Amino acid sequence: MSIARVGETAQPKGPRFSAANGAGFGNGISRLACFACLVLLMAALLNALIDSGLRRINTSTFGVWNRIVDGKINADIVISGSSRALVHYDPRIIEELTGRTVFNIGLNASRIDMQLARLKTYLRHNKKPSLLIQNLDVFIFQTTHGAADDPGQYIPYLAEPAIYAALSRVDQDLWKARVLPLYGFAAEDLRLNWILGVMGFFGWNPPEDSFLGFKPQYSAWTDDFKRFKAKNPDGVPFEIEADGLERMDELLRLCTEQGIKVLLVYSPEYREVQALTTNRTQVFAHFEELSDRFGAPFWDYSGSPISTRREYFYNSEHLNADGAKTFSIDLARKLATDPVLGLGKSLSYGGNLVVH
Repeated sequence: MSIARVGETAQPKGPRFSAANGAGFGNGISRLACFACLVLLMAALLNALIDSGLRRINTSTFGVWNRIVDGKINADIVISGSSRALVHYDPRIIEELTGRTVFNIGLNASRIDMQLARLKTYLRHNKKPSLLIQNLDVFIFQTTHGAADDPGQYIPYLAEPAIYAALSRVDQDLWKARVLPLYGFAAEDLRLNWILGVMGFFGWNPPEDSFLGFKPQYSAWTDDFKRFKAKNPDGVPFEIEADGLERMDELLRLCTEQGIKVLLVYSPEYREVQALTTNRTQVFAHFEELSDRFGAPFWDYSGSPISTRREYFYNSEHLNADGAKTFSIDLARKLATDPVLGLGKSLSYGGNLVVH
């Protein structure tokens, strides 16, 4: 039996924290901190590897992006717009007929805000062109909502002010992709472009499907238009947004300030779909107003014979490779002889261009 002495306080039994215990606890925290730092370092290194790999790719979509930001284009004529620009304008044909260097910076599934951001990025790194061809769509006055198409393609280029500013308007969390290693590829890279980055770091390139930025399409006519018409027998309107009008104004002001001539072109779309745009008259009235205000010629291919031939399209909005070839020849011949654009006399087209 234990008897406490008089004046002595009994001590409760149980585990005691000694100096050795405190040191062990501190060492555990230090080890965890070191491990966390190691993981963060590895994530940062992997992020840098993926970024570097994507920036090394010189073919296809990333090849075009890299030529833009590396300042390796410097064309006399630049073509801008959505997927309709991307698959309609063949720079090889336009070069052959005009004698000028040409590049297509059309951006798939893009709205006017992202088209403007891409153009600003181009102008930041390349000499200004003598002519910008801006392709028009019935949805040209709409801006990006929710998220940009394939946001992962922009991750290596978030240091570009115009790209970051445009994307941050629609994604409030975009800053995380700039400061948190791998966040952008984990949260934004829905198409797993990071895999291309890893492979690109070791010298691999995807198959080339882009020719001076142009992506010819060899698809046959699909049932997309049939389904669209059945779903919307009375047609549909395309919203004209105030912000979209402002972005289009900004694009034209930018070119005016830099002394770049602008040609507005509504490239061919399948004739039958035109009647299904219920506010087409209002949309085209804006095209005419912009043309008048900025002195930019407006070429409307809505009534072109190309628009009546279904064999030139793979859906109602997009030309296939044959349609793009026919359109590009016609456009280039007009470009070369137009006195306002002043490109000079049309050169002969041999017709022997190999379309891949």
